[in-house]
Amino acid sequence: MITKIITAAAIAAAMLIPAKHALHMFQQNRYELGRLYKWIRESLPTAVNGAIVPLALSLTGFVAGLIFKGTLGWIIQLAILVFMALYLYGTELKKSYIKPLVYTARVKRQIAVMAVLAVLLIIAVMKAPALYAVAAFLGPWLLIWPMALITSPMEAAIRQKYLNEAKAILKDHKDLIKIGITGSFGKTTTKNIMQAMISEQYNSLMTPASYNTPMGITRTIREMLQPIHQVFVCEMGADHVGDITELMEFVQPQIGVVTSVGPQHLNTFGSQENITREKMQMIELLPKDGFGILNYDNEFIRGYAVKNPVETVTYGVTSRDTDYYADEITYTASGSAFTVVHGDERVRLETKLLGELNILNILSAVACARHLGVDWKVIDRAVKTMKQVEHRLELKMINGYRFIDDAFNANPTGSAMALDVLSMMPGTRWIVTPGMIDLGAKQEEINKNFGRNMKGKADEVILVGKAQTKPIYEGLQEAGFDMDHVYVLDKVNEAFALIYSQADRNDTILLENDLPDAFNH
Repeated sequence: MITKIITAAAIAAAMLIPAKHALHMFQQNRYELGRLYKWIRESLPTAVNGAIVPLALSLTGFVAGLIFKGTLGWIIQLAILVFMALYLYGTELKKSYIKPLVYTARVKRQIAVMAVLAVLLIIAVMKAPALYAVAAFLGPWLLIWPMALITSPMEAAIRQKYLNEAKAILKDHKDLIKIGITGSFGKTTTKNIMQAMISEQYNSLMTPASYNTPMGITRTIREMLQPIHQVFVCEMGADHVGDITELMEFVQPQIGVVTSVGPQHLNTFGSQENITREKMQMIELLPKDGFGILNYDNEFIRGYAVKNPVETVTYGVTSRDTDYYADEITYTASGSAFTVVHGDERVRLETKLLGELNILNILSAVACARHLGVDWKVIDRAVKTMKQVEHRLELKMINGYRFIDDAFNANPTGSAMALDVLSMMPGTRWIVTPGMIDLGAKQEEINKNFGRNMKGKADEVILVGKAQTKPIYEGLQEAGFDMDHVYVLDKVNEAFALIYSQADRNDTILLENDLPDAFNH
């Protein structure tokens, strides 16, 4: 009996790190089994290298279990399990995650179910010593599937309960002005700019950070929305067909903004047509007396025929046949200045925000603020004093070095504009990037174009992750970039170490995109 307890404890100890890793990757793949399966399939070639020791131990344990019986066999199996547990713990202590596992209430429920399943698995293999090490290392990955299936109905019920409560709160808040913002990129920055303008005149609440999913919006409504609020600025994200439709039916905004449409999340949307159609549901599902705001610099938005007779206004930087456009633009290393033209009105604005993309975001917020009667003086003050948006072309100092933090921009248009901003900066211009993902069949070509576009705009290039940055490397070569100034590293911390050892304090470093650990290889 004692030997069985010791054996079960050893298997459980060896299971802990693989179980944590499996849950971590499941979380980073948005708790979707389809995405997790695809990630496992694509990661196998690179994952095997890091799993050589535990796989070898699993194989050794399997063979030993077939050959050695009795006390000797038990001692060998126990030694293998203890060594595996110690090795996995030691490896884990050396790791530094870009985005660690977040122990949310959902994850805690998953851990409880995984624990029960692990106990059942251990009981099942107790009579088969050859499977001890195999079950310890690979078992948790197999248990993810039944765990997800078991917890799915529970999560759906909890989700619906909270959703119903949020809907009831919105229904009771009859006079609330609700603004929906969606787009392939620019949503969060536009939301922050809009809040800065509108909150000068209205008691306004916005969804915090990147709370743009049904549960993020639900949490905002349940925990933050008060009867005193007059305006609710709501960011709405989508990576599947039907997502915006669901959020529109939930929030029912009277004002809708589409900041952009592009090849983002092609893996889940399936086609550019699906992306365009879904994003434009923001306008199609507005009430007839609502108000739509559209970026006419975007070819997909401009080419879309809106079927809803709702009033719309357009804006642009390069487009001049719009209701709002930017004229007399000047860019500097510390911000931008431009004149907003709206009919006979011409208003000069200055901002600390960098680049053309942010001018577009400001224009959309101006259109909304003016619709709500916000005075131009208030708009001017808000634009001039508002803080830079975190991780979105954010100019900041880190350890005495000048960085442009664009870690949350992971789309072709945003990345191209980030390079334009970098090109205007003083000193040697560095870029650190793992490239862009979730772009379906176009991913390789988009990343290759990204590499081509770096010539003349960056002087030193650091690519993080050899596998996913290969197209960028090839694009740099095709453009004739000096490859002696291109570095391919495995981890972001290695990139920072290189910068701190070689960059000058007058240089500028662009951090473009920040992939979760699941996609950094």
